[in-house]
Amino acid sequence: MTGTRAFRVAATSARVVTGVVVAAACVLGVATAVHAPWPTVTHEPAQERVTPLPGDSVLVCAGDFRALGRNTAAPSEMRRAATPELTAGGTNGVPSQTGLAVPDLVDGQEVPVLTGAVEGRSAPLIAGAESSTLAAEDLAGFAASPCGVPRLESWLVGGYVGTGAEDVVLLANTADVPATVTLAVYGTARGGRTVIVPPRTQTALPLTSIAAGNDVPVVKVSAVGAPVRAVLQSALMQVLDPAGADQQEAVSGPQQHVVLPGVQAFAAAGDQGDMTVLRLLAPGTDALAEVHVTAEGGGAGLDAFTVPLTADEPAQVSLSGLEPGTYTVEIEADAPVVAGVRQQDGFGADSDFAWVTPAPEIDAEVAFAVPSGPSPRLQLANTSDEETTVSLSTIDGGSPQEIVIPAGETRGLDVAADTTYVLRPEGEVHAAVAMTAPGALAVLPVPPSPGVEASITVYP
Repeated sequence: MTGTRAFRVAATSARVVTGVVVAAACVLGVATAVHAPWPTVTHEPAQERVTPLPGDSVLVCAGDFRALGRNTAAPSEMRRAATPELTAGGTNGVPSQTGLAVPDLVDGQEVPVLTGAVEGRSAPLIAGAESSTLAAEDLAGFAASPCGVPRLESWLVGGYVGTGAEDVVLLANTADVPATVTLAVYGTARGGRTVIVPPRTQTALPLTSIAAGNDVPVVKVSAVGAPVRAVLQSALMQVLDPAGADQQEAVSGPQQHVVLPGVQAFAAAGDQGDMTVLRLLAPGTDALAEVHVTAEGGGAGLDAFTVPLTADEPAQVSLSGLEPGTYTVEIEADAPVVAGVRQQDGFGADSDFAWVTPAPEIDAEVAFAVPSGPSPRLQLANTSDEETTVSLSTIDGGSPQEIVIPAGETRGLDVAADTTYVLRPEGEVHAAVAMTAPGALAVLPVPPSPGVEASITVYP
């Protein structure tokens, strides 16, 4: 028994010793593992670039030019002053056309709506533009604007509510449901109004009804229920003479980088005040805007200057120091801004004015229409640091023309009126069509084509 007990004790002791050794080894192993580098495993998430299926391309035009005050018994009544000429085209032929009702316009014609139907998995490029020549005792001048897409938010930068001004806000709803539109006025006297735009209808209201008391009004247009196309129609009387007309394209939204090609400066005879004026607004926050003005062809313009902006307060800056010519105005701001330039070729009878609104960045093929009118000239602004090339051809397949645009410069070339073109940039450009003659001014920004969907990255 003594031997057996001794064996058991020895065996137990051996197990204890073995356990201690194993435990120590485990501790050492863990410690070593902690200090040794762990193996790394990298995994790239599955992803794929896809292009969403496009919808039909839809553009809404401005329609008839409206006259106020022709019925003395009802001064706010609107009557048709002119039905514009429409130029339209598309890569699959002329887009189909329908109309919007204008129940508040006496003798009014339906507002054209252009549609390019999707074929297969692609939407055609379409474009449209309108122009009107006015020559009446109460209205005179040239007005032109591109047909554009409806939006849930847009901004009307130009406008005037002083003596002799007859500005009208146009709101078009192409949907089959009503749109509730809120018009918020920025200026010395804040104001606003809510308007219900019925389905497939254009509604209009005088700018004075919402912006009275503002020397430099800017209007934010917000829609709920359906997007709307907003346009600002302007007309001016000076003393007893009509002194110009215009149709202003709405701005899609505030941006930190704004480019306005096609600004023209004219010689002023005597003391005629500011012929060219820049209007700016920084909604919601203070901003500092740096303004650069360059001449077409690379000639010298004004030196760069800065404009301090107080939140929600529109400001105007004179560009009267410009020599006669055509310019691009470029704005870099430290907060998003909206901007526009008002230009005029004189005062009183036989003069005209036009608002220049921002030209969006174009980096893909786009169609644009040049309406009927005087001396159209395409302005192509390259604000990048690299030279770029643009190909231009008529939409019916004419021989393309190559235009080289040096970095930081603007090039201009004559184009044909009542013609639709296709523009293919190699890089990023901003484009506008300027139309000019004595007593006739208009500038039409070239927007990206509707219905073109950008590729997106999908993570399954």
